[in-house]
This record gives sequence, C-alpha cells and structure tokens, in this order.
Amino acid sequence: MDVRDATTDDVDEIRRVATESLRASYGHAIDEDVITAAVDKWYSTERVTDSLGDDSEVFVLAEDDGSVVGFAQSEISDGRETVGYLDWLHVVPAHRGEGIGSQLLARLEQELVDGGVDRLEGRVLTENEEGVSFYDEQGFSVVGERPVEIHGETFTERVYSTFLDEEETDPTGLVERDADGTTVHVAYDESVRGSDAPFFAVYLDGDRTEKYGWMCGVDESLDIAMDTMERLECNACGNRRKPARWDAAYL
Repeated sequence: MDVRDATTDDVDEIRRVATESLRASYGHAIDEDVITAAVDKWYSTERVTDSLGDDSEVFVLAEDDGSVVGFAQSEISDGRETVGYLDWLHVVPAHRGEGIGSQLLARLEQELVDGGVDRLEGRVLTENEEGVSFYDEQGFSVVGERPVEIHGETFTERVYSTFLDEEETDPTGLVERDADGTTVHVAYDESVRGSDAPFFAVYLDGDRTEKYGWMCGVDESLDIAMDTMERLECNACGNRRKPARWDAAYL
C-alpha cells in the first residue's frame, strides 16, 4: 500500500471513496439522498481541484494495488496558534480494520507539523461509532459537543483535539483572562475555523459547563456577534466563522 499526496487525477476516485465511506458510516442514520447531496457538494470536481491547489490544505490518500482505498483532508488556519482541522478521514468499508486510517493520520500529522501546525482538531457525528472509536484509539481528547441539524434532524457532533507539539503539556487547554471584571476560561483546544483565524470557545468555569462565548484568534477580542445558528463575527476585526462539513451543506 502507498500513502501519497492526492492529485487532480484522483478526483473521481476520491468521490467514490467518500460515497462508500459515508454510506457505511452514516447510512443507518442519514438518508441516502442527503449523503449523495453531501458528496456532490463537498467533492465536486471544482471543489476538490481548488482544495488540491490550496497551500492551506493538506490532502493525502492511500492506494492499494492501483485503487484508492482512503484519504484524509485537513485545512490549516493561522492565529494565536496554528490549527489543522481534520475535515475528513475516509476509508472504504472493504479495507477498514487494516490500519489504513492510522497510516493516513500519521502522514497527515507529519505534513501538518512540517507546516508549523500546533494542534489538530477533528469532529465526528456520534452516530459514526467507528469514527468515535478511531479518535479515541488515536489518543485524541474530547473537548466538546454541539448539536448539528441535517435536513430537519438533530445530531450530536463530538469535537476531538490533540497537540502535535509535544512541548504543549497543558492537560486542560484552558487559559484564564479578564473580561470586563469577569474571569473567563479560554479553551485553546476547542475552536472553529474563521475566515482569518480560528475562534476559541470561552467558558465561565474550568469544567466547561457554562459557555461564555467565543474569542477571536486574530485580535483576542471577546466582542463576538453570534446568531442562533452559531454564525460568528468579530465586531472588532470582521473575522467570520467559515462553514464546514455538515454546516457547509445544510446550515
């Protein structure tokens, strides 16, 4: 088996792998037409081609006997820290359990480290039991959950995080700061990507039970506008949350 960078010649194979993997992981919970629509949106020829030509994205795939059997995709976002967002890691059902996901993740992490990334963050719907187990087995920490609405149904998306720099040893990922006389806790291991830099979750307590809001990774402002769908915008610099994954198609 060979793990290598993806190219534009792989677009059709990438679409096939994504379709097979999504059906296997979510077919029991999400309708077939939703999965088809998701692949058409996320893995259109134009979108994949743009991703492969974007220096802020890392796209690697696994090939076995001339056939693509899996791929992993991450976007790099700079700010106070440089975060790699693991958008997807797909392995076709027939080759699951062979260690391909681990090899893809290792190759992806190495390229992210070479690109100066401090931390890798991934998200998975809890309905994907294999995906949840994979993050747990790879040593990621659970840092949060959020509801996601897909075609009128509500699912739970779990957030995982791991530091790629071994010198980062803070087990809580929390940093205290003052917010107009109130002590808040900034969770640098729980973020969402923005147009210019990530937004970091902010809590009123160290146990992350009471959410305060978000902090902008560009200027560390806590003056963040948020609507009911958690669309974010920094009132100080204009940094905006970028839709991704299920958000990109359905929110």
